[in-house]
Amino acid sequence: MILYIRLLGAALGGLLGVVLAISPWPPANRGLFDDAPNAGLLIGIWVVAWVVFGYSLLPYLTVVPAMWLFRRVQELSTAEFVTAVVGLILGLLIGVLVGLPLSNLAEPWGTWLPLAVSLFCGLGMIGLTVAKRADLLGAAEAIGIVRRPQEPAGSRPRSGEPQIIVDTSAIIDGRIAEIVESGFIYGTLLVPRFVLQELQHIADSSDTLRRNRGRRGLDILARMQKDSTTPVEIIEEDVPNTGEVDAKLVALAKGRGRAILTNDFNLNRVAELQGIRVLNINSLANAVKPAVLPGEELRVRVIQEGKEAGQGVGFLDDGTMIVVEGGSRFIDRDLEVSVTRVLQTVAGRMIFAQPRLD
Repeated sequence: MILYIRLLGAALGGLLGVVLAISPWPPANRGLFDDAPNAGLLIGIWVVAWVVFGYSLLPYLTVVPAMWLFRRVQELSTAEFVTAVVGLILGLLIGVLVGLPLSNLAEPWGTWLPLAVSLFCGLGMIGLTVAKRADLLGAAEAIGIVRRPQEPAGSRPRSGEPQIIVDTSAIIDGRIAEIVESGFIYGTLLVPRFVLQELQHIADSSDTLRRNRGRRGLDILARMQKDSTTPVEIIEEDVPNTGEVDAKLVALAKGRGRAILTNDFNLNRVAELQGIRVLNINSLANAVKPAVLPGEELRVRVIQEGKEAGQGVGFLDDGTMIVVEGGSRFIDRDLEVSVTRVLQTVAGRMIFAQPRLD
């Protein structure tokens, strides 16, 4: 299509060059090259220059602006599009009413002022109606102009519920399904199409481990869509000028005031720095682990040596690491220990303890 537009631009440019070259120009009413030596050669160069100019410029005057406008319209929601059209119509009507008296002014004011007023009112009303679309739709519904579709009996009301964008890492992790089933997430889970594509790419990987993780993620997503009481929606929204998935997630969440569900530490930090709410699965897992206080007694099995000399390492049932001072001699043995201190790190919670002396 671009090629045809360029060829049309070349033809129009050449035609315009010929017309400009042979048309009489004041004050002598002669053509541009009538008095020039080698007029034929100059006219040929002139026309070729206009052909190149039309070939290069016409797409930027037609197709490129049209595609830009088409993408912007696609990004609008239905409510934004309807209110923008209504606002434009109202603005143009106001501009016509205000411009009629102005058309009686002397030229050039009588011609240009009504056009400027109509343009200003039209664009201004578009901005106002889009900004106040929620209030306008609520008022229209209150007086009976529009009606929202009734939800089926027994369905959960979804108006006003928060929207949470789900990251690929949270789906692959798998714990999201149990969290959703427990009812701790309130709102609608949104899975962008580019996240689903990344998940499918992982599932098609040649690496066996990545392939299995990707397929498990797809299975978990299908399970949540089918059985979960929390709505899970696949959305088509995208950020065309952004290539990385994490950057797209941040842009989508920031633009619509949504939260992000993830267990990616770097995405977590970037989103928080931009004021976006983040639901981190790892943070939730650490938060719900049983609290352990210094002086509390535990029974743990020492399974390996620690980093420091003489240390032994064991784990609780929830995966919390326990470092036992002087526990290296108790490897592969169950041991009663007394907690000395608890350390919370980015990776999780660490408990330091000493063998209990009877």
